[in-house]
Amino acid sequence: MKNYLKTLIEEKGKSVSSTINLDGHFGLTYEMLIDYIQGANAKDKKQILDTLTIIDFKNGDVFHYLDFLAKGMTIALGY
Repeated sequence: MKNYLKTLIEEKGKSVSSTINLDGHFGLTYEMLIDYIQGANAKDKKQILDTLTIIDFKNGDVFHYLDFLAKGMTIALGY
């Protein structure tokens, strides 16, 4: 999953060290999000993978979904 996410982000024109712009959060990167996703259970990882695959297949903006996940991550971690 980690390699898939890194490859997807880089193929879409950003680096895993790129900053995710969320109000009130500074220094949050896609690499941090990837690490957080790696800690998820298998069912959640599969859902994320399936959703990203559908978005990518339909030529949608995967960063919109990744930013949505990052927002959820910050809430779950209490930031």
